[in-house]
Amino acid sequence: MTTHATADERAQLIKRSLHVGDPLADAVITEMDELGGPARRLFNEGLKNGLASLEGDVPPAIAALLKEVWDVPDWVDTEKLAVGETGYLSVEVQWTQIALALGSLLPEYSTPRIAAVLAGTGRLVTTTQRRLQETGKWLNSVALPGGLVLGGPGYLDTVQVRLMHARVRATNQKHGWDTETLGTPINQVDLARTWLDFTYSPLEALQTLGITFTDEELTGLYRYWQYVAYLLGVDPAIYRSINDHKQAGEWYDAIAEVSGEPDENSVALTSATVEVLTETLSELTLKTPVPLTKDLVAAFARHILGDELCDRLGVGTSELVPLVNLFAQGNQRSRRWQRMSSEAWEQGLKQNIEARRFLVGLTEGATVYQQNVAV
Repeated sequence: MTTHATADERAQLIKRSLHVGDPLADAVITEMDELGGPARRLFNEGLKNGLASLEGDVPPAIAALLKEVWDVPDWVDTEKLAVGETGYLSVEVQWTQIALALGSLLPEYSTPRIAAVLAGTGRLVTTTQRRLQETGKWLNSVALPGGLVLGGPGYLDTVQVRLMHARVRATNQKHGWDTETLGTPINQVDLARTWLDFTYSPLEALQTLGITFTDEELTGLYRYWQYVAYLLGVDPAIYRSINDHKQAGEWYDAIAEVSGEPDENSVALTSATVEVLTETLSELTLKTPVPLTKDLVAAFARHILGDELCDRLGVGTSELVPLVNLFAQGNQRSRRWQRMSSEAWEQGLKQNIEARRFLVGLTEGATVYQQNVAV
């Protein structure tokens, strides 16, 4: 049964959650560090095939996590997991790339405590392309057909991401993280904010680009992503009270009130991300010259986020902002045509699924979240 949190309930829960991490995932990391390869092997086998498939004694935290993630809640639509998140998959790759990079990641970087964690790893600035590619792999694995079924690639990746968060949390706490000022690293508020930055934020950005969704599509998307939140270890008191886009916006605004103002880490992360997005769009999707693509990225950012936040994040100016409206109008026309023709809709969906599978295949070797639990 889902609930709708009042403003006071949200505020109180957010205040408490700033100092709450993910105790179960944290305990699993402790067991893996103490027991080494055998514990990791048990975890990986159990994650793929279920706790019941394991023989012998299983460390208690690992057993508890495997039981949790292998037990699919009764509110999950398993038939939906088989076909994937079609609302998201109905959008062409280049627009989801723009919406996620500019509409989701840049606002997330504006939160100093999140920016501090990301900058502290050193990877998002020094190896931005790989880091964003891995994020894209996870996201596409989650949305693609069959991705979230038990043992599926999105299911595996999501639980591995959860343990990567626990690893980063433990590392930061060992190196003098200021919990009094910043709260617990990767706390429940940050997890909820990140979840909203893969649901509410890109949907908002896409709508400014002329790509709209029906109420039924939005409801289905949030239900689908509630299961992602479950696997990620987000507090159900948060995600189970978010059943539609309006409720998501209320939570997003409430979390923004405790997020702080952009700092130097925010600016550095923004610069690195904008550079990678420019290169990706220029080479793979828009296939426009780099100087033009750079101006377009700045124009898209200012269209989506507004000048004030872009100025704080160090996003460049652009004379092409009015051109974004033409792109939005084109998307509106395309979307209307697809909705009028079931054949056009299915063809577009098929092409978008193929494009996302191609992008997943570009990520060579083990991701950081896979390496974290490797034997």
